[in-house]
Amino acid sequence: MKIAIGNDHVATELKAHIAKYLENKGHTVVNFGTDSPERTDYPIYGERVARAVASGECDLGVLICGTGIGISLAANKVKGIRAAVCSEPYSARLTRQHNNANIIAFGARVVGQSVAEMIVDEFLNAEFEGGRHQARIDMISAIENGD
Repeated sequence: MKIAIGNDHVATELKAHIAKYLENKGHTVVNFGTDSPERTDYPIYGERVARAVASGECDLGVLICGTGIGISLAANKVKGIRAAVCSEPYSARLTRQHNNANIIAFGARVVGQSVAEMIVDEFLNAEFEGGRHQARIDMISAIENGD
């Protein structure tokens, strides 16, 4: 799987760890984040990852900032993106199964490396269940499209 990853300055270390973790599992990781600890703005990286996922350049995305919230808000402004902030594995699995999320976000100040690994594993290994959940995704898309 080709996974877009992005981060701000707060999350450079966790991003590097997760990128290597994903590569060791056989995924191709495309880095859209910063590798510098110098202050930067998370919307830049949220948008970059979101555009890569929305265009089909990458299959799914992983975003990391201090809490995961700000960077996910930026990503969710890109049409077709459903980015979810998850601080534990259960929600990461359900956001794929029920919400067909295409980007997972979490906070470097909130979760450690082991929990981050569990979050991405659950997110990547889950599949959208469709069925009754598809109608809700269609409703979200209608809101996004102004219908």
